[in-house]
Amino acid sequence: MKFEQQLALITIASWAPHYLNYRRLKEVLYADPELASFATEFDSEIAKVDHHYRVQEASAQAKLGELRAQWQSDMNQDSKEMWQADLTGLLQQLENLTDFAQANLTGCRKILKKAAKVSKQQIACTLLPLVTNMQFAKSDSAETLLREARATWRKCTAVPVALANGVVNSVARKIVAAIPTVTELDLQSFPAGQVSRVWVALAEDALGLPIRVPVIVAKGMVKGPVVGITAALHGNELNGIPLIHRLVDELAPETLHGTLVAVPVANAPGFLLSQRGYSEGTDLNRVMPGKANGSSPQVYAYNLVHRVTRHFEYHLDLHTASHGRNNSLYVRADLTNPCTARMARLQNPQIIVHNTSPGGSMRGASMQRGIPAITVEVGNPSQFQKHYVKNALIGVTNILSQLRMVPDKKDPPEYTPVVCSRSFWIFAKSGGILTVHPDIAAWVRAGELIASVHSVFGDLEEEYFAPQDGIVVGKHIDPVCQTGNRILHLGIVEDKLPAVVDDGHL
Repeated sequence: MKFEQQLALITIASWAPHYLNYRRLKEVLYADPELASFATEFDSEIAKVDHHYRVQEASAQAKLGELRAQWQSDMNQDSKEMWQADLTGLLQQLENLTDFAQANLTGCRKILKKAAKVSKQQIACTLLPLVTNMQFAKSDSAETLLREARATWRKCTAVPVALANGVVNSVARKIVAAIPTVTELDLQSFPAGQVSRVWVALAEDALGLPIRVPVIVAKGMVKGPVVGITAALHGNELNGIPLIHRLVDELAPETLHGTLVAVPVANAPGFLLSQRGYSEGTDLNRVMPGKANGSSPQVYAYNLVHRVTRHFEYHLDLHTASHGRNNSLYVRADLTNPCTARMARLQNPQIIVHNTSPGGSMRGASMQRGIPAITVEVGNPSQFQKHYVKNALIGVTNILSQLRMVPDKKDPPEYTPVVCSRSFWIFAKSGGILTVHPDIAAWVRAGELIASVHSVFGDLEEEYFAPQDGIVVGKHIDPVCQTGNRILHLGIVEDKLPAVVDDGHL
């Protein structure tokens, strides 16, 4: 459903003429259901796609060989910077090429499926082999080049982290001594090649004791980006915690390029109370970046930003659905920002929702500081869901690989994300017993029944219908429904991204 608009959202603008002309193929298909003209047009389209793919791949292969030959460890600084800029451009070209191949391969499958439905012929048996024989359908060649280019970056640009006082680093994986409490996260003070753990004090309780958050710092032996991950900013949204634990356990800090900073529980008071909000109920994801002289949650938020997250260079904020709701594995990101759009795609969720960092949110606070940030919604609250955690972890690792912090892994994504240009919640007009009919990540059509509300006596009180075509991002599962309760989060696929959009989440 709506693939034509999907394709428009993910098209690389400078390569637009070389993509499969999905709209033209549809026009030819409906004009000639016997498929003679369609087969000719389809053959021409895939040849066009394949030609561009081959040209780009050959260019990238030649450029990688040239850069490898040019590299010398004793090059002067200006030459090194020019070489790194060229390699960065090549990496972008190869990332675009893998996206280009996947988008066009998906387009081919979609249009052949539509052709079979319209013509009632098994057209795919004839035309799909033509696709699979094309070079762009064997895109692992570009992925191999991309892995080689990233490996070249990691090898040739490695700048060792200076070790304090000339001490030889033991490359210990864990620190098991008593975990210290600090009031400021000083990344320079942590030893390279190790995973360190600290408590960061953000406020004081009524006994004058520190209210602290746990912070894990994995610092590599080689300089690189600082990636921050926060979880449980809503105290009952827990799936991010095992994700962070697994990620840190799988990291090899002695080969890591850069630093990973992870906050498994960003809302310590809410976590201890098994509730979404701060100790007195305030939602911390509504008051960012906080105030130095404000209410208790505002001060806590301010210190979380100024003592921890301001050190990030990239930020992943992990959430789940709220109490009484279920979510898909989806990402909220500003898709007009090339960096956050790329991070969202690398996360490989079920759904990506274009959302431009609303004020008051953790993501918005980071974006305002110039830190590219995305929100990853990992399933449902108050539980650990291994399946969602596993798939979200693959996405996080993809982002670290793209930043050349860790070697590439060959974990295949489980999902091909649906990209939504906007989304919104549908709210209940009356109270009663709620039943939401569609499943998570299901497509619904305009006018389709999506929810029913019955009275406590069993009488049908209200029915709700989809206002337009869309995909179910999340839904309410608690049958106890009051006026104004959320019913269903509907993602809309259109061919343009609004400059400013908010899904009503905040």
